[in-house]
Amino acid sequence: MTRLDIQISIEEGRWPSEETLQAMAERVLGDAADFLQTEVHQPFPSMDPELSLVFTDDASIRAINYEWRQQDKPTNVLSFPAFPLAPGGMPGPMLGDIIIARETVEREAVDLDKGVDEHLTHLMVHGLLHLFGYDHMNDEDAELMEGLETRILARLGLADPYAGQDPI
Repeated sequence: MTRLDIQISIEEGRWPSEETLQAMAERVLGDAADFLQTEVHQPFPSMDPELSLVFTDDASIRAINYEWRQQDKPTNVLSFPAFPLAPGGMPGPMLGDIIIARETVEREAVDLDKGVDEHLTHLMVHGLLHLFGYDHMNDEDAELMEGLETRILARLGLADPYAGQDPI
């Protein structure tokens, strides 16, 4: 399996333990990185790429979302690549940061009739793809990114999160 150096930070106390989140992140993101390397032929640096995964609350992510995207509302996940990268480009040793908000994850999981861990897994994969240069700003890019998410989640034994939605 492709190895990532994942630094976990819990900024809000209602998350599972750091050990639980670390194990989940290593499994989910490691498998996603392995998929990118073997199936999509994503190049990787010779050293284990590093990323930080921050677990926070709606108030914190709302402030960050406003500061960086001028959106005055909480969101489920934000990703901040360390360096601009096009899909398939060679990343540096530092990939960037993924920030996830607990209350939004819980609310969306209920709305989607999914378990919190299943939705959290999807958001981790989504955030990682952003760090590798994938985006969903237009229909073509969204279709590519959602296809990768679906394939990675299938490897993890999870259903297509976009099934039943209107086409892009």
